Amino acid sequence: MSVTFAMPKLGLTMEEATIVAWLVDDGAEVVAGAPIVRIETDKVETEVESPASGILRQTGQVGTTYRCGDPLGTIGADEPAAPVEPAAVAGRLVASPNARRVARALRVDLAGVTGTGPGGRIVSEDVEAAAAAPAAAPDAGPTPLESKIPSPGAPAESGVPASPAAAQLADLLGVDLAAVTATGSDGRISRQDVADHARARLADPVAPALAPVAAPAPAPVPAATSPAPPDRQLIPLRGMRGTIARRMHASLQQMAQLTLTMDAEMDALSAHREARGGDGVAAGFTAYVIAACAQALRAHPIVNSTVTDAGIELIPDIHVGMATAVPGGLVVPVVHHADRLRLDAIGAETVRLATAARSGTLSVDDVEGGTFAVTSLGMYGVDGFTPVINPPNAAILGVGRVRDDVAWTGDGFRRVRRLTLSLTWDHRVLDGAPAAEFCRSVKGLLENPDALG
Repeated sequence: MSVTFAMPKLGLTMEEATIVAWLVDDGAEVVAGAPIVRIETDKVETEVESPASGILRQTGQVGTTYRCGDPLGTIGADEPAAPVEPAAVAGRLVASPNARRVARALRVDLAGVTGTGPGGRIVSEDVEAAAAAPAAAPDAGPTPLESKIPSPGAPAESGVPASPAAAQLADLLGVDLAAVTATGSDGRISRQDVADHARARLADPVAPALAPVAAPAPAPVPAATSPAPPDRQLIPLRGMRGTIARRMHASLQQMAQLTLTMDAEMDALSAHREARGGDGVAAGFTAYVIAACAQALRAHPIVNSTVTDAGIELIPDIHVGMATAVPGGLVVPVVHHADRLRLDAIGAETVRLATAARSGTLSVDDVEGGTFAVTSLGMYGVDGFTPVINPPNAAILGVGRVRDDVAWTGDGFRRVRRLTLSLTWDHRVLDGAPAAEFCRSVKGLLENPDALG
């Protein structure tokens, strides 16, 4: 008796994931609870444990994207692998979700593509090969456009096999993939391998410094109806970038989003931070904002909600996400139960989450469950902006820079420090007045930081 091993659903918003590496060989005996495969979602890379003990028969391919619930193999007695679905059943083409997306982007008819995946399943490499074949001369090499589109699981530019996440992190840190030791059973370098190599280099005082990373040049995207000129670069909307594009576009299409701005004076908060800094526990501005939002959400529960088919659902738990820039996009790790945490605990958690986000070590739990989000562009000198709501939340708060300003006191002017709060809310859920009241609550808490603990 065998058990089907399927792509797990590790969070409420997870829809699909890509196999980065099998951690055990096909036909090997596995034990329930032991990691057997590493997958990459649109947010994190993580290992998946075996649901049972027995002989593993793999049908899922490295580099292929599968939807949650799609079979990746079987675990059971030492039996032949279960037959997989052929490329066409009753007239229906069988292709991976990633292959279908690539086909739409490259305008390839899947009916004319020969699948090389398990049982003839069409994978993204098949689509790219089909797209390239008609345009290439018999002895011609890849076109400038095709040479810039890596296939999932293909070797990096250095010629060393590496996962897309590993290649991205190596580029960010200036790491030569040829110097990185792969620890996976398939010989491919993982994101964790790159991170471990970078940490070892930084810890070794005699090792050469990591190469500086140059800022990427602007990348104009050519029109879909004409090939890219040789001097232009195309950045495919795949992986994290593609997910961000889809989610943000859907967010603006599905919600009635409006934004208001409000200034908060920061002199008292700055003094509060300085006083706590003497104890070595000063929290960052982000921690203060998250703490203020958590208390304001408790006082204004309508903001901590989501829209469902049945109506507006008020969420009892308060989990505040913090948008964090990472190579190639943005992730939103979550401070869970922020309303129950003291300020210093929120400060420690924001540091941990930001560090994990930038090193690529966030867990699935770290990025799931957010009921509200905070995003900041203050470090770039931005005062106010229009943040886009992170579905399925009903609101998001943008935070600008702390700047010098002046205030009229009646007797004269005085110097003050201010920042601008930019609240975007879903007008289906609440109107302008309650949105302003929520933002005013956040402002009041920031201006009276003793109330934050």
